[in-house]
Formats: sequence, structure tokens, C-alpha cells
Amino acid sequence: MAAVARCYRAPRGLLLPRAGPGLSVLAAAPSVLLQHRQVHHAVMPHGRSGRSSVSGIVATVFGATGFLGRYVVNRLGRIGSQVIIPYRCDQYDLMYLRPMGDLGQLLFLEWDCKDKDSIRRAVEHSNVVINLVGKEWETKNFSFEDEFVNIPASIAQIAREAGVETLIHISHLNASMKSPSKYLRSKAVGEKTVREEFPDAIILKPAEMFGREDRFLNHYANMRWFGGVPLISLGKKTVKQPVYVVDVAKAIINAIKDPDAKGKTYALAGPKRYLLHDLVEYIYAVSFRTFISYPLPRPLYHLVARFFEMNPFEPWLTRDKVDRFHTTDMTFPDLPGLEDLGVRPTALEEKAIEVLRRHRRYRWLDAELEEAKPAKTYPM
Repeated sequence: MAAVARCYRAPRGLLLPRAGPGLSVLAAAPSVLLQHRQVHHAVMPHGRSGRSSVSGIVATVFGATGFLGRYVVNRLGRIGSQVIIPYRCDQYDLMYLRPMGDLGQLLFLEWDCKDKDSIRRAVEHSNVVINLVGKEWETKNFSFEDEFVNIPASIAQIAREAGVETLIHISHLNASMKSPSKYLRSKAVGEKTVREEFPDAIILKPAEMFGREDRFLNHYANMRWFGGVPLISLGKKTVKQPVYVVDVAKAIINAIKDPDAKGKTYALAGPKRYLLHDLVEYIYAVSFRTFISYPLPRPLYHLVARFFEMNPFEPWLTRDKVDRFHTTDMTFPDLPGLEDLGVRPTALEEKAIEVLRRHRRYRWLDAELEEAKPAKTYPM
């Protein structure tokens, strides 16, 4: 009995059976020890809230090195979660993620997204799997079908086989088989495939996300180097409803904690809708830059984007991106949204300065946001 007492200490909240006739503490100890071995300490919440506590969440985050991924890892790390981060990039590209969790809480694992054994190693010890894998352009090795259909299907299948409790899949608000964008069509097929492989999966459909490292507000702000902003129909036939990236990260964390979220699909959009023309005009107003826009027919816009696609590195513009940015954001009144996950949507006007300050000239660097002309909103 002394040996048992030295090697095992009952966790808080776990009561040992009382000794009675025909029952001793020594006889009850083996079953308690067996139970302790079956449940790893990493999934037993304890400690005060914060990064040095244990939240009970062991999450594998695929695509953690992307735009949304850094915010999700940060939110998981600050509540004391253990995060497995599969990666394919150079190790130096992961350095900014390392301070986001307590010592030993972030585990980096090299993986091959086309190797199912590699995926299995990444999810076998997790109770939560988050799929953020995606890219805005196709390469010779990975098509949109690979990124948004085949890889998510493999992750969903293996997560189900491994007994993962929660799977969160990130799609897009405008995912539709009828979309002119191959990116959005592939997203729609991916949603259906994930739902078939993992019926209880939580699917989140965010609109275009904005934040410090985004490719939305920054994309249009950088167009000033081309002498103006080309827009199809001057952007007056396209309505956008961008969502703040931090709100999406909060929604992911809250969906993990909400047992009623399993099997649901959420439409995540900002609180306001804007004509694309008015939105880009506001971007230049906050940046204190001269706004010059001109109409450009879609075939000619595609021709210009085709030259950028010849870039052997990251293309700044693609034909698919032109179609995606000129697609009106859909509305889903029947689907739950950010409010149903306990997140208050953040308006673009509140956070645009964080993204666009670096696009200002030196004389306007410290100008207050109130000095910019407010954006015109489109009726909901």
C-alpha cells in the first residue's frame, strides 16, 4: 500500500472508495490506477485559467501557418491548450508561433498531406481537429480539388477513425457549385465531402476576412502602385460583408466548447454590407491616398491576371481571385452566425486602421480614424 501511495496521487475531484467490510483501499487502488492511465493528464482541465493552466483541449491545427491559423493557435495557447501543429514549410517560418503557448504546449510535427499515415500520427492523440488548409492559387503539385476536397476528406475520415470528438472545417461564405470561381466551387464540394465522412463536423463559412496580414484590404490598398483600382462595373454590382479575423478565431474556440455546435453549419459575416466600390473608396480614405477607380471588363481583367499567374512565385493576382472578389456575399438567414457562438461582430470601421496605417504617407501616419470619411453601407 505504501508503494501505491508513493506512485499515485489522486487528482482533485476524484474520490477513493471508503474501506468497509470486504473492501479495502488497497483493493480499490488498481482500478483507480487503471482509470488514470486511460485518461491522459493533458485532457483533464486543471489550474487557473490562462496559458499556464490546462484547458483539457488537445487540438491538431492543420494549416496553422496561414492567415487565420496564427490567430487560432494564439487563442488556443492563451487558454492553456496543447496544440499539435503539422507543417510542411521551413522551421524558421514557424518561429512566430512558438511564443503563443506555454513551454511544451505547442508541438510541431512535419507531415505530408497526401500521406494518410502522416495525418494519422498528427491526430491520434487529439480530441479536437481543426482544418484550415487552403491557398488562393493552384500550383503544379496542388490543385484546388486537392486543397479543398481530397485533403479535408482524408482528415475527416482519419479523425473519425481515430475517435476524435470535434472536427472543425473552414469553408467560405460564397461556396457554391454555381460560382464562377473554381476556388468557391471546390469549397462547396469540400463541405459535402467532410459532412459525409464526419457527420458531426462543425462547418464554418466565413466571408472575406480582414486583419493585419490579410489579402483583402491590403490587396486593394497596394493597387495604388498601378495608377488606380480596376473594378468590374466599377464595383457597383458587387456587395461584400467582410468579417474580422479575430472574430472568426473566437468563433472556432467557442464552437469547441459548445456541445450543441456539433453537426451544425455557421455563416460568419460582418455586421455591415458595402458596395465593393464604396469599400475600396473607404480603404483609400483611411490610408489618406487618392482614390482613382476605372471600369474594366471581365475578359480584359482576366488577361491582366494571366500575366501575374506566370510568376513562378506567389502570384499577386489570379483570374480566380478576380472572380471571387467580384462575387456578392450571400446571406443565410436560416444558418446560425457569430452571435450564436457568443461573438459580437466587429465592424470594419473599428479595425481598418490596424491594417491600413502602414499604407499612409508619413505626414498622415498619426492621423485619427475619425478624420477619414466613413464608409457608405449597403442595406441588409
